Amino acid sequence: MKKQYQLSEFNFYDGEAFITFNLIDINTEKKEITVAITNRGGISVQTLDLLEDCGRLYFEYGVGFNQIDLEDFEEITED
Repeated sequence: MKKQYQLSEFNFYDGEAFITFNLIDINTEKKEITVAITNRGGISVQTLDLLEDCGRLYFEYGVGFNQIDLEDFEEITED
């Protein structure tokens, strides 16, 4: 069964601050992922290459090419 990624987000600590990624779209045919990125008070929307390794989907972010694994994203719910 495939994991649903709608309304998912992930917080990544880059050594100085948390960066929040919110999934907007995943296009497996084009091998692209679109995410809204909140980084140090700024918000941007970026389309990045969607990569796969042994069935694991991820994208790379930042100058260090940090691997952000889609399995680490969690569904956000409204309380």
